Amino acid sequence: MRLLLERYPREVWPGHSNLGQTARFWLQRHDMFRELGGALRSATGEFREGLVRPPEFQAWFVPRLQFFLNELNNHHHIEDYSYFPLFREAEPRLLKGFDILENDHEVIHVAIGKVARAANELLQSMQKDSLQRSVDHYANVSDVLLAGLLRHLDDEEDLIIPLILDRTEETLGL
Repeated sequence: MRLLLERYPREVWPGHSNLGQTARFWLQRHDMFRELGGALRSATGEFREGLVRPPEFQAWFVPRLQFFLNELNNHHHIEDYSYFPLFREAEPRLLKGFDILENDHEVIHVAIGKVARAANELLQSMQKDSLQRSVDHYANVSDVLLAGLLRHLDDEEDLIIPLILDRTEETLGL
């Protein structure tokens, strides 16, 4: 799975002539998931510590979490049904890697469901004695999602960007 990564390590990606608009956009989306995931984690931590009041937290948290989860779902759908089939066909030696990435998507989507349920529970408990338990539960399931997602984003980039650099976006049909 590291077949092309050794030839095209991360250090060469930014300046490589074959890093086209699609790959740059895709990397920007991954960076957005990292950044927004980190912001959600930080905001949850501040709320857990009592640094932010429930109404302010809820007003900030709800639209960002909804955006994060919806965009993550859409992003994986596009990868699974548009990009991954092209990449699989282009380089059969990487099929095992794409199987792993698709399995990651399934695991991440289970975690997304857990995060959504825990967030709803948290929002429903804002005015109840169970608030601390709910925020702790949300933080725990969210941390599991984010840890898996961050690992997955790196793995995905390490598999796909070298393939794009090696073959070009045009040749791959992107």
